[in-house]
Amino acid sequence: MTESRSPTRADTALLQADGVGYRYPRRRGESAAPPAVLDGVDLAVRPGEFVAVLGMNGCGKSTLLRLLAGELTPDAGTVRLSPADDVAPVPLSGLSRRAVARRVAVVHQSLPPLPGLSVAAFVRQGRYPHEGAWGALRRSTGAPGEQVERALDAVGLVGDVHRPLDELSGGERQRARLALALAQSAPVLLLDEPIAHLDVRHQLQMLALIDELRRTLDLTVVAVLHELDVAARAATRLVALAHGRVVANGAPADVLDAALLRTVYQVRGRVVADAVTGRPRCLVDEPV
Repeated sequence: MTESRSPTRADTALLQADGVGYRYPRRRGESAAPPAVLDGVDLAVRPGEFVAVLGMNGCGKSTLLRLLAGELTPDAGTVRLSPADDVAPVPLSGLSRRAVARRVAVVHQSLPPLPGLSVAAFVRQGRYPHEGAWGALRRSTGAPGEQVERALDAVGLVGDVHRPLDELSGGERQRARLALALAQSAPVLLLDEPIAHLDVRHQLQMLALIDELRRTLDLTVVAVLHELDVAARAATRLVALAHGRVVANGAPADVLDAALLRTVYQVRGRVVADAVTGRPRCLVDEPV
């Protein structure tokens, strides 16, 4: 007789999409509804993973991230989130916005203009899911607070608490956005192109920081990335989208090949093992 066992933490998905579809609303003046951006997407994200979402511009990567965060509601299927460790995921529709924010933190590509706002005041907003608007207001002119200070220290900005946010460099702003997400104390971190607009050195530093935080803070990361070699270097799993569907899902060495380059990116190319690291590297030759 086979011995039964209770599910472990690694067995339980923290976040998952089941048959998710989405199309953006018809714009004024359009005679027909736009085509679906996503159609029947299935994805389960388990504790401790670093999942990189890949695909061409417009394939639905950022839309999928917003659906996983509960910022958009799917037209079909269900997005589920585990409300606590070792608890099976439940539909996002059954959770409040604050409950979702306690479990999922999102780092978007850019910031709106925030003139005069200090780094500490910006990062302190990450405490709203736990303290509410009154708690955030009460702290707005006081000390940053333990969680905020820890978040700033983790990203190397603890000495910049009083600097205006709009005086930071591009890389520093990206770290400030990451600190805000860390201040939420959420176990799942969703990153929309976290290395966009950064030079190569700062790209490597940012990804190394994200991976270090994932391991030391026991986070689960889902990131939209464009750079295939960078994704293969950083992620534990790659998920590639094309035509609104998942067309590849697995470890970098298992899914990166010439067929994926052609199907997902419409280019001819080769994938080779790096002579030093052994990781896959993509050599692109020409458009299909």
